[in-house]
Amino acid sequence: MRHDRITRLGKSVIQHGPANDRVYLMKLDRDDLPGIVDDMQRLGREQGYTKLFAKVPADAADHFAERGFVDEARVPGMRRGDTAACFMSRYLSRRRAVPSDPARLADVLDVAERKSRKPVVAAPGPEVIRLGHDHAEALAGLYGEVFDSYPFPITDPGYIRESMDADVAFFGIEAEGMLVAASSAEMDMKWKCAEMTDFATLPALRGKGAAGRLLARMDESVRARGIRTAYTIARAASYGMNTVFARAGYRFGGTLHNNTQIAGSLESMNVWHRRLAAR
Repeated sequence: MRHDRITRLGKSVIQHGPANDRVYLMKLDRDDLPGIVDDMQRLGREQGYTKLFAKVPADAADHFAERGFVDEARVPGMRRGDTAACFMSRYLSRRRAVPSDPARLADVLDVAERKSRKPVVAAPGPEVIRLGHDHAEALAGLYGEVFDSYPFPITDPGYIRESMDADVAFFGIEAEGMLVAASSAEMDMKWKCAEMTDFATLPALRGKGAAGRLLARMDESVRARGIRTAYTIARAASYGMNTVFARAGYRFGGTLHNNTQIAGSLESMNVWHRRLAAR
């Protein structure tokens, strides 16, 4: 599968391409305001994409709202613990704005909220370890086995090594000498936030608390690095992952409709967030 390009629009970082069928503003440079909003729309229409998606600080959101973007999710304190971030979308196709199974998405959130009230008992199992360059081949293999497709090239060992060198910390669980579960914390040291992502568990280990133990270790690790806010963009139809974050003390921040191409199709994604440290 060909992955979407990560490139620059002005001084800002974007991802765009046919896989996710969108333009995604990943890192906004304020020098590009307000023109970048029109530039995104121009690029989206030229390429025939059906969605424009932007992650921006709340104090820049008006520029996007004035041009038809809607606030789909919000993470309080995402920028250095004191400024919220908004996940904003503009749909260039009405069909893309409508989630395919709203009843299931609502039920996933209901189940996650109910299960979050129950005490969390630490699941026994193999130790969670920090992964390094020498684990890149095994990580790529695990991701290739778990995901039919993914929005970033995590089945490429070279990409994984480059990510490790760019403030992305990978963690894993081994059993009988084999990597059976993994995840990553993508740290933004300028904003003092981290995205908890790339969770993958082999079928034989699912339902045994692996994701919860990985998340607990990542929360602890990034907090020690001075990260103030953690968040995730989780598959909205996944009972397991949404429950993991709810039970870990994360709060629901909103749903991104038909946002991400993963496991072979476009899926809606839920944003969850947690304050890890005070300002």
